[in-house]
Parts: sequence; structure tokens; C-alpha cells
Amino acid sequence: MTTAVDQIRDTVTTNDVVLYMKGTKMMPQCGFSSRVAGVLNFMGVDYVDVNVLADADIRQGIKDFSEWPTIPQLYVKGEFVGGCDIVTEMTLSGELDQLFEAKGITYNKDAADQIRAANA
Repeated sequence: MTTAVDQIRDTVTTNDVVLYMKGTKMMPQCGFSSRVAGVLNFMGVDYVDVNVLADADIRQGIKDFSEWPTIPQLYVKGEFVGGCDIVTEMTLSGELDQLFEAKGITYNKDAADQIRAANA
């Protein structure tokens, strides 16, 4: 029998970018999830969204898996990146661009620059 942690491990290792969130990329159900999904959507990142509200085992399992208490949680190439505050800071500093480039993730550099310009 597959556990929630096994499912999570499989999802983050078989997909380049995964966002565990409340709701979906097209209909986020909380402000923090909306912010991270909005950044990824605006930057044109191809990612898998996992709605933790649809499965209580996954909702608790992702917290156990990452040893991180909050949602959303972003994973890139199997590596836990962080939640809303960390992703926001990385976006504004350019670190998220660097991570995507280092991991071979396609994104729209102009869109990332627009986010930074709008928040300068």
C-alpha cells in the first residue's frame, strides 16, 4: 500500500516543478497559495499543482515530508525550495531565476524582471 509520503516523493521526483497548495493553479484557495501560483503562472513556469485541500493525508504528509509546517510548498527537481515568503524573496532578489537556470527550468525572464520592477 502506498503512503502519502510515498506519493509525495514520487510526485516531486517525477516532475520538474511541483507546488503543493490550497486549491489549484487556476483557482487558489488562500492568499499565500495564490501569490506563489501567481508568480509561477506569470513567469510561464510549467508546474504540477497538488491541491492539499482535496486529501487530508497529502495535506499532513507534505508537512511531514518536508519538515515544514505551512503550505504552499514549492519543489524544483525534487528539492524543497520553500513557502510563500521564501519564494517571494527569491523572486524579488533574482535567486528564483538563478535556481530555474541552474536546474534547466524554462521560464520567462522578462516576466520575472517585470515582477521585480513592479515591486522596486
